[in-house]
Amino acid sequence: MSAVSAVFRKKKRAKPNHSAAGNFLNMLLLVLMGAFMVVPLVLSISNSLKPLEELFVFPPRLLVRNPTGKNYHDVFVLMSESWVPFSRYIFNTVFITLTGTLGHLIIASMCAYALAKHKFPGRNMIFGIIVTALMFSGQVTAIPNYLIMSKIGWLDHYVAIVVPALAKPLGLFLMKQFMEQIPDTLLEAARIDGASEVHTFFRIAMPQVKSAWLTLIIFSFQDLWNAQGANYIYSEELKTLPYALSQIAAGGISRAGATAAVTVIMMIVPIVIFVVSQSNIIETMASSGIKE
Repeated sequence: MSAVSAVFRKKKRAKPNHSAAGNFLNMLLLVLMGAFMVVPLVLSISNSLKPLEELFVFPPRLLVRNPTGKNYHDVFVLMSESWVPFSRYIFNTVFITLTGTLGHLIIASMCAYALAKHKFPGRNMIFGIIVTALMFSGQVTAIPNYLIMSKIGWLDHYVAIVVPALAKPLGLFLMKQFMEQIPDTLLEAARIDGASEVHTFFRIAMPQVKSAWLTLIIFSFQDLWNAQGANYIYSEELKTLPYALSQIAAGGISRAGATAAVTVIMMIVPIVIFVVSQSNIIETMASSGIKE
């Protein structure tokens, strides 16, 4: 034991061998990568503040020289001229986003808990189907989804967008991978103490995978926030904010400034949510490969 302790103490005293030149190169690489990634955001914001004559300058300029708020003013003027109030489009998007995100979180977490912590016939087959479903993009399943919604009479309703969002396989796959990391002894101790399965799930399992379901909320929120739903919803009073703003962007060159402002407006909420919760996403990615 003394030899093991000595080796452990020696390893503990060991210092990382990093040269000053290596640290500088790492920092320089990170700065360059960060600058490269932030350029599209800066360009979008700059374009939204440019007058029309600056938008068509060649070669294009990254920063605006004569900033103006006219583009944003034009967006709100165009939206105010619609016979459907602008607040209605916002309500539709917020309602669909919150309902779909909350429902997806609950359903995906419960299914993941059952697949990860309960043994029943067909469990592996069900998970295999879920993994297979990850290979299909939304464009592939668009026509089957439309036919199903049409058959059951859900077209032109909120549920036509919300219900498909509840069953997205990515969220279920993510939650199952993290549910498997919860020690079985922890759950068994809760059951021995008399906790019900529902209590064990909400009070024991879910807090253990907090970073995973916060990441799931961000991904689901961003997806639904940008959903137009024009293929399923036809009534103007039920359409979403991205659809209404996309109609402004379809106005051609004369609305190029308003289009640039629309791009920034749609980016604001997802960016704010990501910035607030980025630590949870980093924690999720860092621990995604850890097993008990």
